[in-house]
Amino acid sequence: MSSEPPPTAASASAADELPADLTAATLSKKQQKKDAKDPFAANYGDVPVEEIQSKAISGRSWTKIGDLDDAAEGRSVLIRGATQTIRPVSKKMAFVVLRQSMGTVQCVLVANPDTGVSTQMVRFATSLSKESIVDVEGVVSLPKEPLKATTQQVEVQVRKIYCINRAIPTLPINLEDAARSEAEFEKAEQAGEKLVRVGQDTRLNYRAIDLRTPANQAIFRIQCQVENKFREFLLSKDFVGIHTPKLISGSSEGGAAVFKLLYNGQPACLAQSPQLYKQMAICGGYERVFEVGPVFRAENSNTHRHLCEFVGLDAEMEIKEHYFEVCDIIDGLFVSIFKHLTENCKKELETINRQYPFEPLQYLEKTLKLTYEEGIQMLKEAGIEIEPMGDLNTEAEKKLGRLVKEKYGTDFFILYRYPLAVRPFYTMPCEEIISGAQRIHTPELLAKRATECGIDVSTISAYIESFSYGAPPHGGFGVGLERVVMLFCALNNIRKTSMFPRDPQRLVP
Repeated sequence: MSSEPPPTAASASAADELPADLTAATLSKKQQKKDAKDPFAANYGDVPVEEIQSKAISGRSWTKIGDLDDAAEGRSVLIRGATQTIRPVSKKMAFVVLRQSMGTVQCVLVANPDTGVSTQMVRFATSLSKESIVDVEGVVSLPKEPLKATTQQVEVQVRKIYCINRAIPTLPINLEDAARSEAEFEKAEQAGEKLVRVGQDTRLNYRAIDLRTPANQAIFRIQCQVENKFREFLLSKDFVGIHTPKLISGSSEGGAAVFKLLYNGQPACLAQSPQLYKQMAICGGYERVFEVGPVFRAENSNTHRHLCEFVGLDAEMEIKEHYFEVCDIIDGLFVSIFKHLTENCKKELETINRQYPFEPLQYLEKTLKLTYEEGIQMLKEAGIEIEPMGDLNTEAEKKLGRLVKEKYGTDFFILYRYPLAVRPFYTMPCEEIISGAQRIHTPELLAKRATECGIDVSTISAYIESFSYGAPPHGGFGVGLERVVMLFCALNNIRKTSMFPRDPQRLVP
């Protein structure tokens, strides 16, 4: 750790020029009285709430912590962050690490009348609770040795420090504990040290704190990029973004996994997917549509990969000749997403990898296509029997994934021609693709399939009728945003990729 270099004329004048709108008049009366004998009392303190309530725009220039680098040496900066660690060295010196998003920087306080820093100011800084929100004005300097505990390899020599909001003294979970990797726990155990392990339920109960870990900051930035790339790619292929109702009168998918409710006295449910409305949009002449929106499944599945509410990435398109036209869109879409993440999100992926180590996803430039029958044959050859025309369970899917990777060198492939018995009512026989298919576009066959799947046709009459007005052959697909991120980053639980997950046991926070 480096201490503050002797003040220079340049740095002293730069500090003097920093805005002084947070003066003693704005600080709490209690502190003013306490530090009445401190000539530098105006340079630090707790800012009263009434002084933070959008009274005026000062015009001050703020610097992002993540932007602080060697080029800023000697420059006066104003930063805001959360107090991640506070380390007093002596009565006259202390270190405070501030965090903003994924960036951290070490701030140095050294009592020196020439720089306006008093011992009382150092004491104030060390009295702050972890995770308090703090404004710091100071001068950027270069440390003598590389810094291991912060992302930024510079220090800020503090001239002023103000607490905007204090966190409670004892937090329900410690951020340092929540950010540890399994390797750190193993190393501590070998050394006979006992570290606190923050369980999944505890993390989710205090999600507002848990989200501050570097890995979580990175995960949801990755998620944002997946959503953006999904939109960008489909827009480039002439798809139109739409928004469909989530309160509907009948089941979207068939089956009992539906949340039922009363809608102004009428029976209704939450949409299991935008499927029916995507198809009606195709009937409406839009040719190609997509939607990003919430999907609800009332499945009592307490597994590592199921949620009762997730973000659906859905698309539907006209088919001119063959449902491989949809496969080609899926192929291009996911290869585009994977390449974008690999090439443009290195920092985020490295951050996730430090806490949750994973092997980079392997994929082919042209996605491998396998029929359901070919997949079943590979499983049989490996000694795994699947019920004829049955769905693949989780273990079978995992095993098939390992077999495909060993044989073809890819983690991502398209399994098509799923049997009719394991697909929704609106799909054409024997033409399932990923979680999509060519759809039925004739009202008679659609009504027949709906009845076979146990759906009351009267609840989806408007949907079926739309196909009697003339409907082109079409197909589409749907995938959960959370699941894409989970699989790309090889995370072991989908709750890690849902900011505030909803599963059969969790409705808060």
